[in-house]
Parts: sequence; structure tokens; C-alpha cells
Amino acid sequence: MSNKQCKWYPVCPMKSYYEKGKLEKKWIDQYCKGSWENCIRYKMEENWEPHPDWMLPDGTIDETLRYT
Repeated sequence: MSNKQCKWYPVCPMKSYYEKGKLEKKWIDQYCKGSWENCIRYKMEENWEPHPDWMLPDGTIDETLRYT
């Protein structure tokens, strides 16, 4: 597990969803402030690959977040 948070966390939609109470803390703990190297969003961001804001760190699409 990494000792620091993901460099993208301050601008990541996951942060906003979590702060609004729309995303469980486990996502932040496991990926954003944990093993962010395993985050699909992180990998795609690093490769300049487009991805929807409502894509979770494990790569699944959560349509319930789409209009949040």
C-alpha cells in the first residue's frame, strides 16, 4: 500500500462523489489513498485515455453516479 494519496485525487470525480455521500469510503481507502497504482482511472489518466467520470477505480461503470 502506498504512503500517499493519488496525485489525481484532488481533481478526481471520486473525491467529489465521496464528499457528496454518493460513494462509499472503501473506494477512497482502497484506491485513492491506498493502492492507487492499481486504479484503472489512474492508469487511463496517465495514458491520456478518455473515461467517464462515473467509472469506478476498478473500471466498472456506475450509472447511478452519472447525473450526480
